[in-house]
Amino acid sequence: MRSLLFVPGDSERKQQKAADSGADGLILDLEDSVSTARKQEAREQVSRYLRSAQRGAGHPVLVVRVNALDTGLTDDDLDAVIAARPDAILFPKAANGAALQDLGARIAVREALAGLPEGSVRIHALMTETAHGALHAASFAAKTARLTALTWGAEDLAADIGASANRDEDGRYTDVFRMVRALTILAAANAAVDAIDTVFTDFQDPEGLERECRAAARDGFSGKMAIHPGQVEIINRAFTPHPDDVARAVRILALFAAAGPDAGVLSLDGRMLDRPHLRQAERIARRAGLEPSNLPPA
Repeated sequence: MRSLLFVPGDSERKQQKAADSGADGLILDLEDSVSTARKQEAREQVSRYLRSAQRGAGHPVLVVRVNALDTGLTDDDLDAVIAARPDAILFPKAANGAALQDLGARIAVREALAGLPEGSVRIHALMTETAHGALHAASFAAKTARLTALTWGAEDLAADIGASANRDEDGRYTDVFRMVRALTILAAANAAVDAIDTVFTDFQDPEGLERECRAAARDGFSGKMAIHPGQVEIINRAFTPHPDDVARAVRILALFAAAGPDAGVLSLDGRMLDRPHLRQAERIARRAGLEPSNLPPA
């Protein structure tokens, strides 16, 4: 997924508009965008939307952001939405691998009660919204097969550590926030899941968004979250590999496939290629919507 658009859980109008935004995924929010007084209404609305929304190719993946475990609201959120089959749960303020296992167990119980196959609801974890989560980044690996993406947040972390801002006067993230951004990429690679970049909050600055998207794609993020439908097209464009890069990746994959599983160093267009080049080619192919194992032989 290149783009994941946040949508308030209590707004049917915004949910319908978001469905036509072109986003690869929608994050139906039960947390920050919904007041305490409207939590139950939001749960009911999200459940209705999940049950009625079209699924599959050509339609966005549906993710629900629940409330954090320490709020006491998570179980009510899960009770309301799991039976309606969200594709994934976005886990805010994820503290560590143990908390990830805890959420996975809660989901499993509700899958069983709803007659859903175990593991059908995946987890995306927001792992840097607290200092504790950032300092336990490595613990997210190998804790649950449900984990398919890690992402990071700058706004809640600023509040947690007492920072008055997360960017400097030139609009660049300050040191702490650059560090947790890098930790997210490393933790995602360590866990063999996607790294999703955080939101760009100034939706009236498309040039700034594009610069940030290009940097994120360069550094290893596979997509970015959005807070406004107008950001989706920019994000999708930035995270769609250039056709020339895709064509070269396909050639690299075909070359290694033809050489067999014991292939070491190969040559293409006068340049030496080894296993890291193969892994990068696999990433590019998947970002382009291709499955490396199904590509034609050389």
